[in-house]
Formats: sequence, structure tokens, C-alpha cells
Amino acid sequence: MAKGIEIREAHFPGRAPIEAYGNGGFRFADMSHRGSILCLPSGIYGWSGSAEQPFSGERLDFIFREAESYKFLLFGTGPKIQFLPPALKERFRRLGLSCDPMSTGAAVRTYNVMLAENRPVAAALVAVE
Repeated sequence: MAKGIEIREAHFPGRAPIEAYGNGGFRFADMSHRGSILCLPSGIYGWSGSAEQPFSGERLDFIFREAESYKFLLFGTGPKIQFLPPALKERFRRLGLSCDPMSTGAAVRTYNVMLAENRPVAAALVAVE
């Protein structure tokens, strides 16, 4: 029996530099993704974070599940920097993670440099137009 189209959750199973960003998405590993992304040691995941709510989204718990596999989290909050809510900042501190919010552009550039240096980095990147 023929099956219909299978729709899967957005996931790239590896680490890759971000080749481009803008127009509501990102390019990496010769692919493109429309929307926000989480770049974690286990891969790159689609995420529903937005410039209006950069510290939320159904997959944000992935960041905490993998907390032992990185030391630095870059939070690209959209076109301008937004600061972490105090409770979230405290949660990162308790886990021993350095979490730096910045504009998405700055976060992409910093992530690529740290990835090239083979540093233990992750990123939550809000898509920008």
C-alpha cells in the first residue's frame, strides 16, 4: 500500500557552520531552513523562537538536555539584543553555562568562529528578515 508524504521534524544530525542568515531563515550544510534554529552538539533543529519571544519555544528544553556537552550558549535574539529573564539566567548559571544574548547576526558570527576553533558551543538563533 502506498504511503503519503512523511513530514518529519526539522533536524540536521551534525554540527555545521551557518553559511547565511536572513529572509526568515538560515543556510547551513548546503541546505536551507525557514524559521529559527537550535545549533546543538547533537545537530541543528528547527525551533519556534521569535524576536517577540526569543526565550521560549517547544524545543528550548533541548538546550538543557544537552547542557553537559557544551560550555557556551549563544542566544541570537533577532535584529536587536534582548536580555535573558532573571530566572532563565539563573538556571544557566546553576548549570555552569555561559549564556550570552546578542543580535542574531552577532550570534551567527560568534558561533562560526567558536565552532571553527572546536570550542564547546551551542546556539539558539531567532530568524530575521
